[in-house]
Amino acid sequence: MTDLEYDYIVVGAGSAGCVLANRLSADPANRVLLLEAGGRDSNTLFRLPMLMGRLMHSGIYNWKYYTEPEPHLDGRRVFWPRGKVLGGSSTINGMIYVRGNPADYDGWEQMGLPGWSYDKVLPLFKRSEAHVDRDDSFHGCAGELTVQRARGTNAMFDTYMNAGQQAGYDVTDDFNGASQEGFGRYDFTIRRGWRCSTATAFLAPAVRRPNLTVATRALARKVLLEGRRAVGVEYRSRRSVVTARALKEVVLAAGVVSSPHLLMLSGIGDAEDLGRHGISVAHHLPGVGKNVQDHVDCCLVHECRKPVSLRENLRVDRMTFGVMQAALFGTGFVTTFPYEAGSFIRSSADLDVPDIQTHFMPATEATANLHWSLPSFGRRRNVGEDHGTTIRIGPVVPKSRGHIALRSGDPEDAPRIHANYLGDRRDVDTAVAGVQLMREVMASRAFAGTLGRELEPGSDKRTDAQIAEWLIDAAMTTLHPVGSCRMGTDAEAVVDAELRVQGIDGLRVADASIMPIITRGNTNAPTIMIAEKASDLILDRSTPAEATL
Repeated sequence: MTDLEYDYIVVGAGSAGCVLANRLSADPANRVLLLEAGGRDSNTLFRLPMLMGRLMHSGIYNWKYYTEPEPHLDGRRVFWPRGKVLGGSSTINGMIYVRGNPADYDGWEQMGLPGWSYDKVLPLFKRSEAHVDRDDSFHGCAGELTVQRARGTNAMFDTYMNAGQQAGYDVTDDFNGASQEGFGRYDFTIRRGWRCSTATAFLAPAVRRPNLTVATRALARKVLLEGRRAVGVEYRSRRSVVTARALKEVVLAAGVVSSPHLLMLSGIGDAEDLGRHGISVAHHLPGVGKNVQDHVDCCLVHECRKPVSLRENLRVDRMTFGVMQAALFGTGFVTTFPYEAGSFIRSSADLDVPDIQTHFMPATEATANLHWSLPSFGRRRNVGEDHGTTIRIGPVVPKSRGHIALRSGDPEDAPRIHANYLGDRRDVDTAVAGVQLMREVMASRAFAGTLGRELEPGSDKRTDAQIAEWLIDAAMTTLHPVGSCRMGTDAEAVVDAELRVQGIDGLRVADASIMPIITRGNTNAPTIMIAEKASDLILDRSTPAEATL
């Protein structure tokens, strides 16, 4: 067993961990160790945005988790891909940059969490951002994370926005600007045609600092405690077990699954559950692993009567040329993401803020998963067999709550994931409302003459009750799990407003698991903001001046 000594140890080199490693090591007096269970992002092809589908569903860079049988989905086990690589899930995600709604953060502060209101976190978002297309009071241009507007040229994106406007909704130019509500195009973390993960943006510029050590293939086994203080981490590095000591703090940035798992392996969690797995209780903290939330959604799919979808680009010959063009010049359709358009809408006029999000793609899911075809060489095909549209629809403030639980006391055993999708009837009702509202949008004159049959849910499922029944087989994750180390002020909270683990000195959690309530939208940008906030708290730095809007 080897002993090493650092000032800070960060566990997890994902969306949050890479940011923390950069910020903490900026002071050469701080010796920082960054641990990552996965390896390096060495496959350059997977950095091309259009190949995300292959990457997400492969075993490369992926923990490949599955939930336990979901009781409200007829016992289905749902695939939970999480990044196992430098950059974490930002290396395999859809690159959509959405911060959430201002009401999300104001709601956190109203829960007794000072410093988390929208006007306090907006400067943190701006600090990270290097937006190449926007320069206003909502955006930053001098950060490390490249963000840009959508650049896809398929006309169906505009058709979708026009249809939304014809159905009575607003069109917004910027989901992260003055108003989130409406139809528009997303921004993306793409740099010169390549994925801009947090490993690319934050870790690569810092990795040569002599005071930063990055250990890959290093699986954290437990946090080392002396009494009620964290003093280091034990981890497996290939075949060796290593002990690293932290003179100042240990920071868990291992994500919604691994951060609570590591706390439990370290004896921090529900005492009864720990005892069942033979783990000595260091601190009874029953909220560890609880409060799991995720955006669940479903797909409204139509055939197209015209060859207007992305399908033609996915022929083997065109895809091969597109990959070469993207790799050499950073241009072409392979440098874009298929779900470029979307919306945030309200299921009821009585609501003040959106409760439904959509992602629109001018293709079917089968096409998006890149089942590449050969050129037809003149063979005539039915257009409807190949071309279509997909809208992913789901509630953005789910009421269902799941939990992460131990499978055993062995750090090599993945924990049990109980997502509890659709466990609260209100999530079912919101999803059903979203499907019905999007049906109205797709019936707008903008799509007249273009759309063919509705493939999913299908014309035989028209009533709310029929759609609710269909959801049992159709509901899926939007890949935004959060909340398993909830920030709060009560006995069930895992961390306080400064992200310190309750009852343990020298230990913080700084990743998406600390969210008390999930944000409205994709969760990667909020996770990066959380890491920025954590770095200020750890270094006892004042937060940037509040935004003046």
